Amino acid sequence: MTTISTPGQPKRRGLILSIGVNVVLLLLACGLLLYAFMLNVDLDDIKRRLSKEVETRQQAERYLIEARNQLTDSQREIEQLKAQLSDKETDYRAAISAKPALPVVVSFRSSILGKGLVAVFENTSDRYLSVVLSVRNPTLSTARRFTLELDPKSSTDFGHMEGWQFASGDELGLFNDEFGALRLTAP
Repeated sequence: MTTISTPGQPKRRGLILSIGVNVVLLLLACGLLLYAFMLNVDLDDIKRRLSKEVETRQQAERYLIEARNQLTDSQREIEQLKAQLSDKETDYRAAISAKPALPVVVSFRSSILGKGLVAVFENTSDRYLSVVLSVRNPTLSTARRFTLELDPKSSTDFGHMEGWQFASGDELGLFNDEFGALRLTAP
């Protein structure tokens, strides 16, 4: 058995081989185009993310700059208020030191009818005095204010019957607009 080769078979084989190679090259070109398209899509996605991150960072920097500016303004305002307060405090101290001392002597005695102490306020001046008595018990964290009318050259008792039972350590202050404040602690 011998096969006879015909002149058309090698042409046909070459044609089939050529078509096969062309199909493979076409598939390879399509694959490369698809890969290039996917890379382009990924590149666009990365560009979008990067631009969002840049925008977010710029917003954060703007916010940080604005916060720093507000902090600087607030610090300037605090310094100005401190300076004003210092001036007011100096003025207040000068005004207080210019007032004469309150002409009242305060002493304490034991209560006769109850327990605790009674404060005795003696007006040493020749005029009537209206004073505000501010009392605070630091142990019990209680405080009250009273208005006292003091006759000239006389004494006034103030204790539990008048609204406050004094105890050792109570802080009291006497205030009058024309005189400096008198502050003391009960013995």
